[in-house]
Amino acid sequence: MFNNNFLWGGAIAANQCEGAYLEDGKGLSIQDIMPNGIVGAISEEPIEDNLKLVGIDFYHKYKEDIKLFADMGFKVLRFSIAWSRIFPKGDELEPNEKGLEFYENVIDECLKYGIEPLITLSHYETPLHLAKVYDGWRDRRLIEFFENYCRVVFERYRGKVKYWLTFNEINSVLHFPLMGAGILTPKDKLTKQDLYQAAHHELVASALAVKLAHEIMPNAKVGCMVLGVVNYPMTPNPDDMITSMERDRDLMFFTDIHVRGKYPSYTKKLFKDLGISIKMEDGDEEILRNTVDFISFSYYMSKCTAKDINKYEKGRGNLTSGVKNPYLKESEWGWQIDPQGLRYICNYFYDRYQKPLFVVENGLGAMDKLVEVNGEKIVLDDYRIEYLNDHLVELGKAIEDGVEVMGYTSWGCIDLVSASTAELKKRYGFIYVDRNDDGTGSLERYKKKSFYWYKEVIKSNGENLK
Repeated sequence: MFNNNFLWGGAIAANQCEGAYLEDGKGLSIQDIMPNGIVGAISEEPIEDNLKLVGIDFYHKYKEDIKLFADMGFKVLRFSIAWSRIFPKGDELEPNEKGLEFYENVIDECLKYGIEPLITLSHYETPLHLAKVYDGWRDRRLIEFFENYCRVVFERYRGKVKYWLTFNEINSVLHFPLMGAGILTPKDKLTKQDLYQAAHHELVASALAVKLAHEIMPNAKVGCMVLGVVNYPMTPNPDDMITSMERDRDLMFFTDIHVRGKYPSYTKKLFKDLGISIKMEDGDEEILRNTVDFISFSYYMSKCTAKDINKYEKGRGNLTSGVKNPYLKESEWGWQIDPQGLRYICNYFYDRYQKPLFVVENGLGAMDKLVEVNGEKIVLDDYRIEYLNDHLVELGKAIEDGVEVMGYTSWGCIDLVSASTAELKKRYGFIYVDRNDDGTGSLERYKKKSFYWYKEVIKSNGENLK
């Protein structure tokens, strides 16, 4: 089912785990003024209530944490570079050496244990200066700044890092422009033209990163990364089917350009209907032809779609939501649990593109309770084991269907601060971190029951899945 080269591992993001938000020359990022994640107002300056300012202190505890990942048997660790650690404002010409040294140390620590680094270049972490001065990716000049950042890190880490991702969940720019593109202008003040133009700038920057990576590191593999959501029509009514097709295109717009190297034909009608005219500069179309080596995506849930969504109960989700599916259970945060949706989306992507896939986020956020069993502190998270087991079984079925899957990195392999709600009580990890929403806690790490389960999954190469 899973081949011998399958990359088992976990995923984290700089802004959710590192802390040390101003240490060693780091500049502020948009996350430092988002104390409530995507659900609340931004602050003028960083405030103590923002749990991300400390995170889980991965900045100082990375050696301890990577050793724990190695104990589980990780083959790969997905993590992100905070752009503002390398270029504190984002638009400087010269990088911050201390920032480069930190990530080099993280990379070397991974390699010491035989763990392949999988690095995300931009994970919801636009430097705050770029947001304030340029309104983020609305301004085309960010392409040049991002290209400079990419060149610096590619040249520094070439020979050590084989796998790269450009923008985390790049399709989120249309739904959450601050998180996805560093745009400080409120969404209700933005037009569809504004959003798609910002998306164009990111897509050009992503293609430039692919081009640079292939020039500087010929053996590197670069992927796009999208928020993967399966859209089921609520009924067999053809209106609902067409709506589902249109919602699929909201996602496939980004993968089509990344994989095929050009704007898809359906955008002609879409842009005409929305009154959009993408402003391209000479050379943009040529740049976009630098296509990715693989497609990576997050998958947490599916949703139902309908032409008239007001007729149905609305579901809840991470960054997108639709009509509630009556056939599915929900997590504590109302995310609908659909393991078969993972098999479906893998087949959908592979049928469409015939490109290797990498599942780089999947997991269950839950309010874990630390208990003592036989003198050991542990979390008995059988619910997480069930969730992950069921999804991995379906991923195995997708592979049996003929889909080429490179690997799987469970999201939040160690507890960290939630991106959507900026909470710590919403835990995903195999490792419990003693820190609470009020900022208290020792930051001690404890292995959960799922730690030992996932270790056996990796050791058996998935043979122990039920």
